[in-house]
Amino acid sequence: QLQLVESGGGLVQPGGSLRLSCSASGGIFDDHAIGWFRRAPGQEREGVSCISRRGDTTFTRNFVKGRFTISRDNAKNTVFLQMDSLKPEDTADYYCAAGPRCYHDSIQPYEYDYWGQGTQVTVSS
Repeated sequence: QLQLVESGGGLVQPGGSLRLSCSASGGIFDDHAIGWFRRAPGQEREGVSCISRRGDTTFTRNFVKGRFTISRDNAKNTVFLQMDSLKPEDTADYYCAAGPRCYHDSIQPYEYDYWGQGTQVTVSS
């Protein structure tokens, strides 16, 4: 069974950058698309971005498009979320998840089977 571990969260000032990592073990990593989700305090979990098994298809929500970039290194069983120009409203727990496919026009939690424990991102001055 695939296991996912997120890292790279922390406290950053507005306008700053963080790179989140999602490391996988226990399964065939490149059999899975990977998605990033977040849950802000008091809000529902929402999809942020996803990447296909080979990395040739990505989808990024409009509210982070142009600021967040998803990528993957299958040789290292890792997916990255580069987050630039961070805003206070990006403050949330960020989770990665594995599923069969990254759709080009949406990302929904129910499409994903395996989840990490999350990493906290706080954007504040």
